[in-house]
Amino acid sequence: MKNIHRYIEAMIFANDQATSLKEIQESLVKIYGWELPQEELLEIINDLKEKYQGEDFAFEIVEIAGGFQFMSKAEYHELIAQFLNIKSNKKLSSAALETLSIIAYKQPIVKSEIEQIRGVNCDYTVQKLLEKELISIKGRADGPGKPLLYGISPQFMDYFGINSPKDLPKLKEIEQTEENEIGNRAEIEESDNSEKTTQ
Repeated sequence: MKNIHRYIEAMIFANDQATSLKEIQESLVKIYGWELPQEELLEIINDLKEKYQGEDFAFEIVEIAGGFQFMSKAEYHELIAQFLNIKSNKKLSSAALETLSIIAYKQPIVKSEIEQIRGVNCDYTVQKLLEKELISIKGRADGPGKPLLYGISPQFMDYFGINSPKDLPKLKEIEQTEENEIGNRAEIEESDNSEKTTQ
């Protein structure tokens, strides 16, 4: 297993999404027949993480979305966001953020429950969140008609920089204001209409 650090480093670097320990294990077994326990893989990844903490590197390995990924260091985020025009391309409307927040905290949840909380039809917004791969279908509920259940996706965790749903801020930590209140029908309908015209 010579240069095992470099093989693992290469896999994480080549993946544009988080690379899980299971994916690393399966790849090493399939290509080289190397069987490494997850504890040993974590030790190697921790060595790599320590390596990239040095000032000579503008990027680092972070644990995110259930795996590991190369990401730029915090001090370069604003520059890179401007360079790649990330803000304009990935900006979510208020309606989308409201719906996404409900799904994140209530998952798995059916669309009718989302609509009950928001007070408006959510067909369009849910479809857009599915297209952006920020949510995914988790199965079907046991109720009449067996409606679809929705939950957040790995892309959601990657987008918001968290490793699991447990990393979401607790609801009691979020200050309630008029600006972040969910359920004001007039404002939500205006937001939904605005979203439809800009998509």
